[in-house]
Amino acid sequence: MKKTTKYVMGLGALVASAIVLVSADHIDAPSTAGTTSDIADFYAFEPSEGSDNTVFVVDVQSNVLPELAYGTFDEDVLTEINIDLDGDLVEDQVIQAIARDGRMYFFGPATPSQTGLNSQVLTDTPLGDVEISGATPIVESANGVSLFAGPRQDPFFFDFFQFNAVISPEMESAPGGFLPPEEAADTFDGANTLSIIVEIPNAMLGAPTATNALGLTVYKTWVTTNRKQ
Repeated sequence: MKKTTKYVMGLGALVASAIVLVSADHIDAPSTAGTTSDIADFYAFEPSEGSDNTVFVVDVQSNVLPELAYGTFDEDVLTEINIDLDGDLVEDQVIQAIARDGRMYFFGPATPSQTGLNSQVLTDTPLGDVEISGATPIVESANGVSLFAGPRQDPFFFDFFQFNAVISPEMESAPGGFLPPEEAADTFDGANTLSIIVEIPNAMLGAPTATNALGLTVYKTWVTTNRKQ
């Protein structure tokens, strides 16, 4: 078991039946920007209405334009999906992913040996592993669990140049503010993120007791990246 220190924390999503709340962020602190410890997006959702599964998608930042061979996962970074079952915002279950020699290895869901700023790789609770994809997606499925790791099209639509024009002090180059969607340019079109995806039966996660603002029972979940000491 390897001790690691959490390096970057990104707030994730609240999961409720037929409702998905997500967060997105690109380029964090300078020490993590452009590396696979930099969390770009985190999604958690039901694959279909009434499903008994949950899908977790973690997108990490990397220089993965198509001509750059899709980037690589840092083998010193442990990605951890944290799941709070009782609403106290402390992880009760975690799912971990770490890359080794061209494969992504998954562990959990399991109760972490410690919470907060330190983690250990839960080698006693292997979930499965999958070859890290290149241009062709590779998915491994067994016992109701499906796993993927590799490049995917960046889902973040953002007119970056218009944004810069809007926030300029003079506003001279964007007097009308942001453009309507049909006129805006998707600056990240053709770029990729590196994604880690887990679809897993809810029965393996445990029964949540937390409720959201709508009174629905939910998993409260967030993702962290952890760098080996």
